[in-house]
Amino acid sequence: MSVTAPGGFLSGATSCGLKASGGLDLALVATDDGSAVPSAGVFTSNRAAAAAVSVSREHLGATGGRAAAVVLSSGNANAVTGARGRADAQRMCALVGEGIGAQVDEVLVCQTGLIGIPLPMAQIERGIGPLLESLAAGPEAAGAAARAIMTTDTVPKQSVVVGDGFTVGAMAKGAAMLAPDMATMLAVLTTDAVSEPATLSQALRRAVTGTFNRLSVDGCTSTNDTVLVLAGGRSGRSPGVDHLGEVLGQACQELADAMAADAEGSTKVLRVVVTGAASDDEAHRAARKVAESVLVKCSINGADPYWGRVVSELGSAGVAFSLDRVEVAYGGVVVCRRGTAMEHDVAALSAVMAGKDVELRCHLGLGQGAGAVLGTDLGYGYIDENRTTS
Repeated sequence: MSVTAPGGFLSGATSCGLKASGGLDLALVATDDGSAVPSAGVFTSNRAAAAAVSVSREHLGATGGRAAAVVLSSGNANAVTGARGRADAQRMCALVGEGIGAQVDEVLVCQTGLIGIPLPMAQIERGIGPLLESLAAGPEAAGAAARAIMTTDTVPKQSVVVGDGFTVGAMAKGAAMLAPDMATMLAVLTTDAVSEPATLSQALRRAVTGTFNRLSVDGCTSTNDTVLVLAGGRSGRSPGVDHLGEVLGQACQELADAMAADAEGSTKVLRVVVTGAASDDEAHRAARKVAESVLVKCSINGADPYWGRVVSELGSAGVAFSLDRVEVAYGGVVVCRRGTAMEHDVAALSAVMAGKDVELRCHLGLGQGAGAVLGTDLGYGYIDENRTTS
C-alpha cells in the first residue's frame, strides 16, 4: 500500500479519456469520512504556474491548511489556459467536494500532461462519478491511483515509511522536466500522525529540500510541480517537526530515487557529490551545474570518464574555485588531483562507468561545504520522447 497505508484514507482511479491509450487518468485520495484534516503543500517555483497550482494554493490559504481530498488528472497539464483553466480546475474540486461531502476549498487539485491545451471538461465530469465509486482502502486502490497519475513514467512510484508510532504513505509521478526547486512531478503523501498545519508545512518543506530539490534530470522546472501532505491523526501520535520531517523525507527520497531510475531515455543514475566548498549552498550549486551539464551527461551515457568536462563545469558554476585544489573521482577512483590527471586503476574505473549507478565526487579544497544532486545520463530515448510532443 502507499497513500492508503495510514489509517483514515481512501484512494481510487478511473479512466475518462484524457490519455489516448485509454488508461487510467483520474485519481483521488480522500479522507474516509470526507472531513478536512491538517494539510500542507509545496509548489513549483515556475512563474508560469498551472491553474491547478494556483487553485490548490488558494484553497490551502482559505482553509488555514486543511483538506479532505486531492483530485489528480493525467494527460493534460491545464497550464497556460487562462481563466477557463482556473475555472475548470475549480470545477473539478467542486464536483469531488459534492461527492464526499466537503467544501470546494477543502479539495486540492493536481494535473499533469501537455501544456497549453484546454481541458476536455465534459470527459472529466463524466469521470468524476466512477472515480468517487472507486474509492477504497487497500493496496489495489492505492496502486490504481499511482498508475493513473503516470505520464511518460514506465512504473508507478509508491512508498510507505513507518515512524515512531505513525505511518507515512506516498505516491508520485515524474520522469522528465525534473529540476531542483522543484523537481515535472506530482506527489501526494498521507500520514496518520497528529500535526497542526504550521508544523506539517515546516516538516514537508524540510523533507522536500533534501530530496526533490536535490533531483535534476534535465534542468527544466515544470509549471505543475506539486507536493501535498494530509495528516489524518488516527494514530494519536504527535511527532515533533524534526521526526515528522525525517519520516516524510524518507518517503520523498524513495520517490525521488524512483524518478531518477525511471527518467525519460536514461540508462544510468548519476549522483554528483561536492565537498570542500566554501559553503553548503555553493556545494549544491556546483553539484547542480555538473549534474545538469549536457556534456557530462553524454560522457556518463558513453561510460567515458572525461573528467575535464567536470572540472570545466565546476570552474563555471559561479562558486569559489581554485584549479590547483580540485579533486575528481568516479566511484572512489580518483582521476584528477590538484587540477591535473592522476594515475589510476583503469580496470576499476571501467567497472564503475559500466554500472547503472555512477557516483561522481568532486572536492574543491576550499572549506567545509558539502552538497549533492541526483541526476541521470542523457540517452537517445530522451530526445526521441521530447522532439515531438504536440
